[in-house]
Order: sequence, then C-alpha cells, then structure tokens
Amino acid sequence: MRKLVLSFFLMASAVLGAEKPNVLFLFADDLTFEAIRSFGYTDIDTPNLDKLAASGKVFTHAYNMGSWSGAVCVASRTMLNSGRYVWRAHSADLKKMQSENKMWSQRMAAQGYDTFMTGKWHVSVPADKVFKTTAHIRGGMPGTVPSAYNRPLEGQPDPWSPSDPSVGGFWEGGTHWSVVAADDAISYIDGGAGKASPFFMYVAFNAAHDPRQSPAEYVAKYPPSRVKVPSNFIPDYPFKEEMGSGTKLRDEKLGPFPRTEESIKVHRGEYYALITHMDVQIGRILESLEKSGQADNTWIFFTADHGLALGHHGLFGKQNMFDPSLRVPFIVNGPSVTPGKIDAPIYLQDAMATSLDLASGSVPEDVEFKSLLPLIHGKSAAPTAQPVYGAYLELQRAIIDDGWKLIAYPKASKLLLFHLTDDPDEVKDLASDPSQAPKVKEMFAKLLDLQRSMDDTLDLSALKP
Repeated sequence: MRKLVLSFFLMASAVLGAEKPNVLFLFADDLTFEAIRSFGYTDIDTPNLDKLAASGKVFTHAYNMGSWSGAVCVASRTMLNSGRYVWRAHSADLKKMQSENKMWSQRMAAQGYDTFMTGKWHVSVPADKVFKTTAHIRGGMPGTVPSAYNRPLEGQPDPWSPSDPSVGGFWEGGTHWSVVAADDAISYIDGGAGKASPFFMYVAFNAAHDPRQSPAEYVAKYPPSRVKVPSNFIPDYPFKEEMGSGTKLRDEKLGPFPRTEESIKVHRGEYYALITHMDVQIGRILESLEKSGQADNTWIFFTADHGLALGHHGLFGKQNMFDPSLRVPFIVNGPSVTPGKIDAPIYLQDAMATSLDLASGSVPEDVEFKSLLPLIHGKSAAPTAQPVYGAYLELQRAIIDDGWKLIAYPKASKLLLFHLTDDPDEVKDLASDPSQAPKVKEMFAKLLDLQRSMDDTLDLSALKP
C-alpha cells in the first residue's frame, strides 16, 4: 500500500511539474543595449535575437545597479543569483544561502525543475553545487595577452589578430567558447530536457567580453568603414581618474590614450563580430528547442550582466554611470507573451524574480527584485524600478528618475545632470545651469533617499547643492 501511495505521489508530482513552463535563460557578457540590430542600431547583424525580439516583449530600459568591484560582472551575477540588491548582495553570506537552498537555481529546483548551467559563472559559490547538471563552467573572462591592449596605434601595425586561435582566449580548448556553450545547451535539450520535469537552463556566454575574438569571416563583416563612432565620442573623459575609470583600469587599457576614432572603430568592429557569432549560436539553441517540441512551453529570457562604453564619452569599460554601460538588452519570449515594447525601467535581475513567479505563482519575500509578469501581461503600467539606482565602488553614484539622470563623483566634487528625454546621449550637463538648480536639489534629495533604501553608506554630504 505504501508503495502504491508513493507511486501515485510521484506520478502526480510529475504531472504537476509538466504543467509548469520551462525557463531558458540566455545570458551575455558586456553587451550594451544598443548592440542589437532590431533595437535601431544598423551597424550590427543579429538576426536570431531580432527574431526573438520581434515575437516577444522588449524592455527598452533594463539596468544593472552597478558594482562594488572593478569586475562589474561579479556584482551583477551575485545580485542575479541571490536576489539581493547590490550592497546587500555584497554583504550576503552566499555559502549560507547555498546551504539553505536559496540561490536562484536551488529555488527553481525546489519547485520541481531540473536545473542546468553552462558557461560563465563568476559567483563565489560553486556552480556545480547549486545546479543539478553543469558543463564547461568558465571563469570571469578568457585568457588574454599583452598584444590585445593599447591598440591600434596610429601609423603602426596592429599587433592583435581577433581571429588567431594560437593566442588562446576564446579558443582555449580547441573550440570557440560560444560554440561550446551552445553545444552544451543543445546536448542537454536533445537529451530529453523537459520531458520528465520542467527545466531551468542557465546558458551564460562569455561573449562579448574581451578578448573579442571570433572566426575571420565574422571579423570581415565589420571593417572600420562600416562601423560608426558614437556621437558622444571624445578623446579624453575629464573625470576618468576621479571616477575610477582611468589609465590604471584594465578595461580602459584596451585602447590608446587619448582615444582615437580609428581605435574606437576597430574595437567596436571586433565587438560586433563576436556578438554576431554569438547570435548564430543562440540561433542553434533556439532551433534545437523547436525540434525538441518544448518551445511552446518554454519562457526565454535574453539579457546581459551589464553594458559597455566602447567609445562613448571616451571610455572603454563598464565602470561608469552612462547608459551604454548601465543599460542592457532585455527580451522575454514565451507562452502568452504578445509582441511589443515596454519602456518602464527594470533591473535585469528581475528575470530571476519573474522565473520564480512562473515556477510557483509568487516571489519569495526575501527576493528583492520584482516579477515582470504584471507588466508583460499588461496588468500594470507602473514601473517596477522607479527611480533607478546606480553605483560604482565609493567613486560614483547615480539616480535616474522620470527622464532625468543625476551622477555624483565624490572625489571630483562634481554633480552632473542630464535630461535623458531630450538628451539621450548624455552630452549636455545641466548641473551648472541656474535654471536647473531646483531639479539638481530635487534629484540629489531623491538620491540620498535611495541610498538609505539600498543600505548605501557612502557620504555625499559634501556635494549637497
């Protein structure tokens, strides 16, 4: 009798599990919101992501909160997998969270999901301890070499070849890492994923992080003559040292100082090539999902851990509060998701809360990020993250609210104010305009309130307008 009851319970659990949707989370690295063609940026080709966007919801203003580390990806991924806002994620005891089964994948497993991970992890608890199945767990970035930095220099041969496998990097192991991640995902799908229980797949590409390497045919698609220099390009950002994105930061050393238009075009071309190559791999995964018969019961999320400057304001990295570094693409596709765009600001880590809502019908109280289901289904027009908070070390703070952005550089004793609605490229600093003094005071007061809500202890009182 006990065996019969147990058998019935297991069958019932399987049936209940099968009714839950699968979740495929596709995660890029260093991918700015403007690096997808269908978002209006025509100097890049991303046909598979374009197709995904055309049939799903596109969140046009998805943000990362920033970082306590020069490796912004660590902070972003820790927030994503812990569900904690930036400073509470920084102080979180992740080993304790792991032991209590409170990491993202563990929470999905508790709802009956088979969990799988491949690619970049960069979180301080082992991936193979929080996912049931893992393959090719990668570190923060592929290995790099000196010739990848301080290039190209005007009038000198470029020492770097982005398509040369002999220097390792993305080709370490013999196969490009983006191909490996796709192969791993396809093998998992082809192995019967979603048949016995719903799956949660966490497929984390190292692309488009440097060293930006891809096969020669992809590099050839983006000669400098095709690539545009950002309209807000300048050779030298005046506050780069005070805000921690100066000549000593690894990311910024990739290009020469002062910046040149040639160097920006070359680096952006290699960036686009790596993204287009990744897009092809994503297409392979989506094709495999279709062939498996699981696509109609699968929610797909595509986003990135943060953006990248690559020439905007004369910066190369992601350690700044300008939109190309804070904002990422965010696409949701799945059952009952109608195509369209949503301009409400969100955090990219809301993907975690949304998946938990899909899995259980609610978001745990200790998860700080918000489910996007009300926005996706048109049940809420209110922004889920208003105002938006941004931070980098103890060197930068930002607030975005109702079309305005205030940036604070404590070491430079500087506030910057941009009206994003009229000035999306953030080129006209209005902080010193006497007519905008009330707006500066208003935004600064909101920033202090936001700091308190975030457990942010950085003292900005010396900047008080």
